[in-house]
This record gives sequence, C-alpha cells and structure tokens, in this order.
Amino acid sequence: MPQKKITLIFLLLHCIFLNYTFAQKINEVDKIVAKYPKSFATTEKLAERIEEDFNSDYDKARAIYSWMAFNIKYDFNVFLNPPKSQGFSYSTEAEKQRKIKQINDNLIQKTFKSQKAVCEGFTALYQHLASLVGIKCEIIRGDSKISVRDIGRKTTSSNHAWNMVLIDKKWRLVDVTWGQGYYDSSKGRMVNDFSPIYFDTDPDYFFAKHFPDSGTYLGNKLSKEDFLNGPLIYNKTIENDFQIKSPDSGIIEAKIGDKITVEIKNVSKSNQVFYLNKRNQPVKIQNAREKRGGLEFQILIDKNVGEYITIFVDTNSIVSFKIALK
Repeated sequence: MPQKKITLIFLLLHCIFLNYTFAQKINEVDKIVAKYPKSFATTEKLAERIEEDFNSDYDKARAIYSWMAFNIKYDFNVFLNPPKSQGFSYSTEAEKQRKIKQINDNLIQKTFKSQKAVCEGFTALYQHLASLVGIKCEIIRGDSKISVRDIGRKTTSSNHAWNMVLIDKKWRLVDVTWGQGYYDSSKGRMVNDFSPIYFDTDPDYFFAKHFPDSGTYLGNKLSKEDFLNGPLIYNKTIENDFQIKSPDSGIIEAKIGDKITVEIKNVSKSNQVFYLNKRNQPVKIQNAREKRGGLEFQILIDKNVGEYITIFVDTNSIVSFKIALK
C-alpha cells in the first residue's frame, strides 16, 4: 500500500476515535471540575470550591490535577528562553527563608493568574493548592525521559520537577505538567491533551520516564543505569498497561540478519502492530503469536532498519529501542 494512503488511513482513524478516546479519559471527578470556571479570583476560592464538591483526599488531589491540566498551559517560550536566576542577599537564616518564600509565592501567583508555566510553576501551584485542602505534598526534582535520543544517555540531569502527595498513608506520584499536554515538534507548538495517567501513576511506569535527583524513592534506591539504558515508553503504553517484557534493555546490540524477539503484554492479534523503517514506512508485524496474555514477535535487523525502532499498536507509538549495530 502506498505510504500516502497509509498515512491518510492513520489520520482518518485518529479523527474517528478522538472524541471517544477523550471521553474515556474523563472520570466523575474530572466531569465536575470541567464545569468549573476557567479562572478564580484567588487560589483560596478554588480550594474552597474543591472542598465543597469532594470529600476524600484522593478526589481533592485529583480535582486539583484536572483543573490545572484543563486550564494551565505549558509555557514553551519560557522553556526556550529561561529567565536568569533571581539572586538575593540576606543577613540571617530567617531573612533567607522569608525571601525564598516570597519568590515561591510570586511564582505561584504568576502561574495561577497567567495560566502559563513550566514545571517549576506547575509543581509549586499544585503543592500550594494541596496544602489549602489539607493534603501533604512534596516537590521532587530530577531527570525526564521524553525522546529516543534519551535512550543510552551517559548521565542524568536535573531538568524536570513533579509532585508526590500523601493520601491514605501512601505517597502518590503526580506530574501535572505532563498531564496537560505535550509539545508537537511537527507543528512547532504545544498541544492541549488532557491525560490522567500522570496522576497516581504506577511507580514502575513513572520511573521509566522520571529519575529523582536523589536517586531514591521513599528510601528505595533506584537504578540510574536502568533509567538511562531502558527503552522509551509512551503515554498509551501506560494508559493501556502495555508491559514491555522483552527486550528489557532499550539498547539492542545486533548485526544485520539477527532477529530481535519482542514481547508486550495486553496486546493481541486483533491489534495492528507495526514499526517504522528508516524511511518512515510502516512495516507490519507478520509473525506474532499470543503468549502469556500478550503478543510475542520478531523483528529482522536488516539494512532498512534505522538507528531507532519504534513499535506501534494500532495508531499509537508504544515503545522505542536504540539499535547498536555490531
């Protein structure tokens, strides 16, 4: 089938399922919050509204997440042109803490009023709103994995921030920055696309894409090597619980003629599974077999395979690997 026709089919499928998919994302809390005003006079007014409508800490934390994801947009211009660090002088520790608090308060109010921010603003506002409804919340800084170029990086960097909230004696992972949308490089702009998967995310999925500066999570040491060298997973992977069982490394060492075995749970033969070759042409998986609640198949490493292989299920990218030819 010609490449143009295949591309058109994918676009038509995307349009057909767009509204259905969005409806599936919304839970009862989100439906209520979606009817809230897009802006409130103060953060206190928003917190009061949330406390009126919801009883449990879990629902309150979700309501903060969904209101922010619906209404606060990622400021890509600030990301590209970050402001200079704001320095200050102080003579006592108390004065230092007051000035730090003032800077943080200014960031919170700027994010709330302008409804634009990068991750620092999202996390500060989320923590502030959580405190107003009586929920303990922390800000965690660390690395993020968002591109195939992140597979096999040599070291981590502190380039992102997210939150943890304590609900029912359990810490929950929250990344409202990623919940509000994503950057579309083909369009050169941010795309608003509410995603609930970064609220109370399963730690296994979360830490495939996040690595805290401390290298620990609630006292448990996380593997920097697994983070850096693991495959890149996508939102639909988490949303559909597509567990990548094999390969377990994101870097595949192979030579021309080798066959790579891939196993993904919660996928079946009824799904359309394919990958893109180095000319961005879809190559349909032909040899799949159902195994242990998933699908197992092989990919031939030939001259048409590029530096990276991204596997798609239906029209969604699921996992990417880096190919290191021997």
